[in-house]
Amino acid sequence: MSTIASSFTQRIKDSFKSSLSAQSRRKTQKYQSLSITPTEGAVGAVVTGVDVSKPLKPWQILALKKAFQEHLILIFKDQTLTDKQYLDFAAYFGNVFYPRPDVPVLASDPYGNTPAIVLVANVEGGYTGTGELTAHTDHHWTPNPSRASFLYALEVPATGGDTYWSNQYQVYDDLDDETKARIEHLQLITYNPFVRKIKGGEHVLYRNPVLPPISEAFPHPLAATHPETGKKFLYLDAETEVELVGVAYEEGSALIAKLRAHQKNAKYFYKHQWSVGDIVLWDNYATLHYRPAFDPNTRRVLKRISLAGGRPF
Repeated sequence: MSTIASSFTQRIKDSFKSSLSAQSRRKTQKYQSLSITPTEGAVGAVVTGVDVSKPLKPWQILALKKAFQEHLILIFKDQTLTDKQYLDFAAYFGNVFYPRPDVPVLASDPYGNTPAIVLVANVEGGYTGTGELTAHTDHHWTPNPSRASFLYALEVPATGGDTYWSNQYQVYDDLDDETKARIEHLQLITYNPFVRKIKGGEHVLYRNPVLPPISEAFPHPLAATHPETGKKFLYLDAETEVELVGVAYEEGSALIAKLRAHQKNAKYFYKHQWSVGDIVLWDNYATLHYRPAFDPNTRRVLKRISLAGGRPF
């Protein structure tokens, strides 16, 4: 792990127990047997009193959707599902995300096809390994990024392998007025890490008039509007290679560096320590997720379902 990443992780660990958001101090919401309790972080609520392997009642679905809009991630504890039950549960929140075949993502085969359920694991057939995954949203480089995702934990290490989620609503809200005005109409290209081959050295920009682009570009707003809540969020990954459309490279790089330094503040994060049977549903627009490296001699096996989204605006 890099020195910057190590420092970032340590800041989160140091402040995690001492910083409680206003959200975490709210009381548990109860809907008959269903309880929704905010975490002590900047995002998230723990859901109890529901078995998601079984068909849900309309009032349960509505309560969960309302809570999802409010808390950005929902954590379902002690669940046991077959793949079919997992897909049936996910369908209450939307359709499965299938990218364009010519825009590769995690788990794409040589023909551009992707499975509905992706094995996120450090075992044979799994993806992402044991190394650090810097804070990011999934499928940011696609024309229509996924709206939300689920992770279902089947095996987890005794220590390590935690996931952090950050609240990009708060990140945006805390920007000064001058910065908000500066980024209001900017478009951001996020390079596809599955086709982008140039790392370090001279950059080959999408707009370079001499060299051809490395792949098709799909700009999205840097300050985006959530399609369901109407709230603004900063739509920027922590380290993925990016380019601001219509902004000189040096100027754009300085602005991105400033925004990234701001969004790394530990107060924006919730740390989730996984237990077997956990299902976490997260908003893939208004949150980033991050995983530090963990012991490669331990097993971590989760299954991911991503949900289709629309064009960010």
